[in-house]
Amino acid sequence: MRTRLLKAIGASVATVTTVVFLIPSAASAQTNLKTPWGEPDLQGIWTVETDTPLQRAPKYGTREFFTDAERAALDQERAALLRRDKRVERGTELDVAGAYNALFMSMKRTGARTSMIVDPPNGRLPPLTPQAQKTIAAERQYRLALLQATETCKTKNPIGCPGGTYDPTPSPLRAEPPPRYNTGRINRHDGPEDGSLNDRCLSLGLPEFGTAYGGSFRRIVQTPGGISIFYDVGQGQGWQRNIVMDGRPHLPASVRQWYGDSRGRFEGNALVIDVTNFSQKTDFQGARENLHLIERWTRTGSDTLEYAVTVDDPTVWTRPWTAKLEFTRQSNEQNRIYTEPRCVEGNYGHPALMLGARIEELAYAEGRGPHPATKDNATDFVGVEEDPFQ
Repeated sequence: MRTRLLKAIGASVATVTTVVFLIPSAASAQTNLKTPWGEPDLQGIWTVETDTPLQRAPKYGTREFFTDAERAALDQERAALLRRDKRVERGTELDVAGAYNALFMSMKRTGARTSMIVDPPNGRLPPLTPQAQKTIAAERQYRLALLQATETCKTKNPIGCPGGTYDPTPSPLRAEPPPRYNTGRINRHDGPEDGSLNDRCLSLGLPEFGTAYGGSFRRIVQTPGGISIFYDVGQGQGWQRNIVMDGRPHLPASVRQWYGDSRGRFEGNALVIDVTNFSQKTDFQGARENLHLIERWTRTGSDTLEYAVTVDDPTVWTRPWTAKLEFTRQSNEQNRIYTEPRCVEGNYGHPALMLGARIEELAYAEGRGPHPATKDNATDFVGVEEDPFQ
């Protein structure tokens, strides 16, 4: 019997843990890969049962797969890291802010592939365009400016303040809006949109490759002429996706959606989905409204499903790139009782972050506390270890 920690619901300040046991279904003696109406049958609950890095470590070159000995060694190294309690200096701001340890992290065996990315052949993201480099640099400068007066930058923390410079004077950029719509954490809580998408219980969207906090699950349901996919990801950021299968064209370019506009068709045994019309408020590796995906879902066995996605945004990368994942079907019977980990915008923990910011501002105005800009509320991750995949 195999178990999986499916979900921890909530945000950084309020976490409720839900454990769901997922048991792979037994391979049937007779494999039926077609629905009663003749389409490739992709239905079921699917998850990736191994860990694979998105990008390949340069030391592996163009080698697509690990050896069995390399996988075993990586399993040992990664398991040892999870058991460690690597703390920063006790009592420091970063130490007190720590939220997660190994209890909240799912540890799966190392996958066969050296990277999810299979094209380019080096298994790495293509170079960024000059436009993307400029945008990323502006966002980085903004985030570091809001941290410059904190202990994080004073101690030259390589995770929270990489390359930043300490200045005890709060930056004037603190009163300015971000260079573009904020999707990550910044050291300010003037309003809801200063919080990250995860803190606001908004999913990061497509393509979705899973997280360390509970992995990633799909439930695919098919009807004649229709397909629906439920995503159970992150910390309760579950969401439903309906695929338009009747041949209609994409929505007008003026209509933008959080998860894009999905138009599907079958090509042989593969479900091919063309996804466009993303919102500028979503973000995947820097790509936003110009993101274009071509997904291929192919049933490869009674309990196996291959997912391949080609990612393109000419404003971000110099060429398209492709990644692959191998999913394993889980038992519908064993998972028939399912507590939906739905998390919606308005997560009760997020208003508390804003309330705390108002209290800090009031205390400072009354001479009872430090300037709020000198406290780091954006990089509260303790015990970040070196990634053995690198």
